[in-house]
Amino acid sequence: MKLKILLPFKVFAEKADVLRIVSETHSGSFGLLPHRRDCVVALEPGILIYETEADGEVFVAVDGGVLVKTGPDVRVSVRRAMGGVNLGQLRQAVEQEFLVLDAREQNVRSVLAKLESGFLRRFATFQHD
Repeated sequence: MKLKILLPFKVFAEKADVLRIVSETHSGSFGLLPHRRDCVVALEPGILIYETEADGEVFVAVDGGVLVKTGPDVRVSVRRAMGGVNLGQLRQAVEQEFLVLDAREQNVRSVLAKLESGFLRRFATFQHD
């Protein structure tokens, strides 16, 4: 398989001859072998593992995104990614950076929704006057 990990503004990694890929979804771990049927999967923040003959197992911390397999090509599109050798450090990075940031994003979205609804209520009152 040919794996390409894409970030919003650059290509994080591009590997050929990938033997297997394992990623995390909301339903649990999801594995890909070269002859698996084409598919699309929503990824959760977690560790993506791919294996090649040359590099062995490689661990990449990824933020939420999408994995698309079409034929031998696998595209992983995520907001953020971090490479590293130590699996423990990557897991900690996912927990500290990606999940905490997602909680912050939810808080910001909540505040924005409240501001928008308040603006719309005031606007509606203004129209009736």
